[in-house]
Amino acid sequence: MCCVVNGTCAERCRQCSPFVLLHPKYNRFEGLGQMIRVIGIDPGLRNMGWGVIDVNGSKLSHVANGICHSATGVELAERLLSLHAQLTRVFSTYRPTTAAVEHTFVNKDGVATLKLGQARGIALLVPAQMGLAVGEYAPNNVKKTVVGVGHADKGQVAHMVRMQLPGVEFEGPDAADALAIAITHAHHGGGSSYAAAVARASA
Repeated sequence: MCCVVNGTCAERCRQCSPFVLLHPKYNRFEGLGQMIRVIGIDPGLRNMGWGVIDVNGSKLSHVANGICHSATGVELAERLLSLHAQLTRVFSTYRPTTAAVEHTFVNKDGVATLKLGQARGIALLVPAQMGLAVGEYAPNNVKKTVVGVGHADKGQVAHMVRMQLPGVEFEGPDAADALAIAITHAHHGGGSSYAAAVARASA
């Protein structure tokens, strides 16, 4: 069980940071001026996508993306612990200053929905431990923000993410979705200077 970081497998989850509450000062950068670092998280029990972008005024730039994996065939508690450790390592490495997580949706499989909700709890817990505010967005909101259509498919979302983050290479569809969530957060005030620039352009 490992967290893929732009093609590189990070340390095994048992070597990652323990469950701790980190001081908010941990996330402050020196010398970054108005730049804001946003992480988007696409919750999933088997694959949890994440994507980090920098927001500097009206400019967005890609920092990193990846997928945290948990193995099937083991106890749920161990899988959640693995995801927590891996995602904590991502935050420790890239030190975002704000975070966004996608809402889950209820489907016909109640057991699967419950498990996804538990994985989403990890996605919310880790940034909260880092002292960050967390934005939450419905899937249709993400699609409408990034593509302009609330029922766009994954291919359309990935295409528009590439347009907004030139040169980006995705570790997988879950990582592409996570970057779309980060971009959505920037549009809706998570990157305050970017949101202001968008508002001025739309006026």
